[in-house]
Amino acid sequence: MRLTPGAGRVLDLEHVDLFDLDLYTSGDPHSVWDAMRETAPLHHQVLRDGREFWSVTRYDDVCRVLGDHHEFTSERGTVVTHLGVDDVAAGLLMTSTDPPRHTQVRRAIGARLTARVVASWQDRIRQSIVYFLESALDGGSWDLAEQSLRLPAIVTGPLLGIPERDWDELVQLTAMVTAPSDPHFQHGSEAATLAIAHHELVTYVTEWVKRRRSAGSEDGSLLDHLMGVRAGDAPLTDEEIAYDGYSILLGANVTTPHTISGTVLALIERPEQFAKAQADPSLVPNLVEEGLRWTSPACNFMRYATGEARIAGGTVPAGGAVVAWIGSANRDESRFTDPHEFDVTRSRNRHVAFGFGPHYCVGAPLARMTLRIFFEELLRRFESLGLDGEPEHLRSFFIAGLTHLRVVAGKRKTP
Repeated sequence: MRLTPGAGRVLDLEHVDLFDLDLYTSGDPHSVWDAMRETAPLHHQVLRDGREFWSVTRYDDVCRVLGDHHEFTSERGTVVTHLGVDDVAAGLLMTSTDPPRHTQVRRAIGARLTARVVASWQDRIRQSIVYFLESALDGGSWDLAEQSLRLPAIVTGPLLGIPERDWDELVQLTAMVTAPSDPHFQHGSEAATLAIAHHELVTYVTEWVKRRRSAGSEDGSLLDHLMGVRAGDAPLTDEEIAYDGYSILLGANVTTPHTISGTVLALIERPEQFAKAQADPSLVPNLVEEGLRWTSPACNFMRYATGEARIAGGTVPAGGAVVAWIGSANRDESRFTDPHEFDVTRSRNRHVAFGFGPHYCVGAPLARMTLRIFFEELLRRFESLGLDGEPEHLRSFFIAGLTHLRVVAGKRKTP
């Protein structure tokens, strides 16, 4: 997805297709969202097959849709690839479950992912990132976008209890879920790609649980922890564990790699921002937050109106699908000064890249720490960053990311 919008132009929003994959691969969605925030903050679209949805693009409206589960439920599906087909995992998968059950499961999982807990992992994560960056130290061309897809597995695989031999397969499967129309990951049709990936991921976790129960041992991993989670008065069923394990695997492999590649691209395009961050390491946390806002890798989430809902100056009928555009909310002029400027010194940065409300990303502390360590080590090791060819964007209207970003890095003399 083009992260810097082009010159302003007149748009016919009645004929804009927000499900046009070319808009995200080679087009300019931010110009579309800018126009929608200004003139159509509640936008209605009917697809050729008759499915329909309403879009909200302003920051406050996005937060309301994501934050109020009484008005906008998660239990029919939360990603646009499910539009028109109720999620079969509703009520079982944590991300497709409303409070109070969602809160019970989330609290148990979140206890293992607090900022205090993940801080104890930072030395091992730093070692993993240093190892990851070594392949770029020879000064040759290095495809950061392609390589960074594996970074979350390197970092979180041991924490989840997943052996290294399985990392590449799981990275491929999670990419198939998030970008089933991208030629790098597609197997047959989009529907077939999704079906294969969902089945393989859920089966993987199901078999993992069976082996662990049969062995009668625990290794303290996060997936082991899931086996002891209780919702209300009952433990999670094996099916619920499989779905939530699938969700954790998916979340671990979505945000971090695309934030990394998109932020590095922003720094390459703005060498003065790279220089500022390199000169002042205390700016790295700011850089991370600006990178999250700028890239907004999970660029939308979906909810369904439980009843007729008045929002953004219009009405969504009961049962209507509402898509909350994260990528637009994070460029809302009413919330962010100069929103289309990438600024590593930005201090007021309450972005919603990790979502908002009950479903705020449970892994956000781990993702933030991983990104902070990555950019600390990147800035410490490299004097300069340059492009070797045009970036290639992910073909997806759900995930804003890159499939290829060939980088040439100049090594610092005194790391």
